[in-house]
Amino acid sequence: MIKIYNTQTRQKEKFQSLELGKIGMYVCGPTVYNYIHIGNARTFISFDVIRRYLEWRGFKVTFVQNITDVDDKIIKKANEEGRTAAEVAEEYTKAFIDDMHKAGVKDPDIRPKATEEIPAMIELVEELIKGGHAYEVEGDVYFSVRSFPEYGKLSGRNIDEMESGHRELRADGQGIEDRKRDPLDFAVWKAAKPGEPSWDSPWGKGRPGWHIECSAMSRKYLGLPFDIHGGGADLVFPHHENEVAQSEAACGCTFANYWIHGGMLQINSEKMSKSLGNFLLLRDVLERTRPEVLRFLMLQTHYRSPLDFSDERLAEAEAGLSRIENTVKNLEWAIENAQDIPSPLQTKPLMKQTKETRNEFIVAMDDDFNTAGALGIVFGFVNELNAQVAGKTVSITDVPCLRQAHAVVVELMSVLGIMMGGAQEVSYPDAVVPLAKELAGYTGANPVQAVEVLLACRMEARKEKNWELADKVRDGMKELGLVIEDTPQGPRVSVE
Repeated sequence: MIKIYNTQTRQKEKFQSLELGKIGMYVCGPTVYNYIHIGNARTFISFDVIRRYLEWRGFKVTFVQNITDVDDKIIKKANEEGRTAAEVAEEYTKAFIDDMHKAGVKDPDIRPKATEEIPAMIELVEELIKGGHAYEVEGDVYFSVRSFPEYGKLSGRNIDEMESGHRELRADGQGIEDRKRDPLDFAVWKAAKPGEPSWDSPWGKGRPGWHIECSAMSRKYLGLPFDIHGGGADLVFPHHENEVAQSEAACGCTFANYWIHGGMLQINSEKMSKSLGNFLLLRDVLERTRPEVLRFLMLQTHYRSPLDFSDERLAEAEAGLSRIENTVKNLEWAIENAQDIPSPLQTKPLMKQTKETRNEFIVAMDDDFNTAGALGIVFGFVNELNAQVAGKTVSITDVPCLRQAHAVVVELMSVLGIMMGGAQEVSYPDAVVPLAKELAGYTGANPVQAVEVLLACRMEARKEKNWELADKVRDGMKELGLVIEDTPQGPRVSVE
């Protein structure tokens, strides 16, 4: 049973998707006016892991992440550099996607750009005006915060206690303006200014406000309500609070059922900022460390907790990940060099622990995606494997047990987005996954791991003289173009 900490209710809740087996998930993407820093990267890596885990658990996830390519910051950057806003946005959109690929973050299923979704935003603004939740003043359109009595429910703020000059509101352009009916009201459509990008609308030329962009794009691609909305903790207020208000005011229904927010990242226990000289871009960090190591470091801390980044912690992460990688390599060597000798291993307890490791990993990740706990489970198993296998020549009879142990470590690390060396270099058909599910109870989605599980299943079946099952594995794999060759060191697979 998966439990998620819901920002809106401020407690862990049992996760129940709106549609059985399917999840709609929206995560706020970047405003593309600069390269992303490692604080941004932490958020995107955290949600990449959450998505991977939900998919591994059998859900069909529709993952939507926007690109904010029209914004005050983009316009300011363009003016400073003598370029158009579109040129700035295009450059940094490409850079963002490139950075995400280097960091091992999967592409979203849908990546809408704000500038390509203007009609959906205008439609939503019109609905708000029609419902009495927004009003137009000289080409600007503002959302009436007090028209939505539940304003503040996501962030836990009381509307009557909010100060009109609040720093977060001023920074968002939601501060005091004479033309607004209430200082708390915020712009959903901004009248055009000279030199700024603009689009035709019922209120004249202008551009959308930041908050309306995400409301419109999530509604268009996921419908309302949808399952999960996520982002960094810095977006809870005012961005996500305003999204809730305008979306629910327009539709009269719940916007998103679960709100997930990632914690902030610090550098050497200090807030990351340009003024302190500790502002780290993701691409700069990846020039001096492997992306797997950076991810490993981030996953050692729960996604909601503050993360302290330092060179010392990066070195510790390198050492920790290397220990797991070396264990995988040692298992591969042991399997390749197995001999026809009596077994030096305690295989029954090891097979039991292999199964328990997988189950305990699920328990940890089901508890609000506790990656730190999940890595602890993997480490405990790795320590046991090292104690049993390191420096030993194993028996051919040990190979099925070791293959299963190897497959579990590789599988669990891949769920976290960390691929063990060599595992992803072999290419097998996707159809081997359902075969492994049918014959060996495999529940993952990785063809390489599926083949490992099938080989272990066949060897165990032959050991128990279950010739029917052994033949089903061999014949089923052959139909997929995978030929099993039995050798003194164990079975090998070749692709026809």
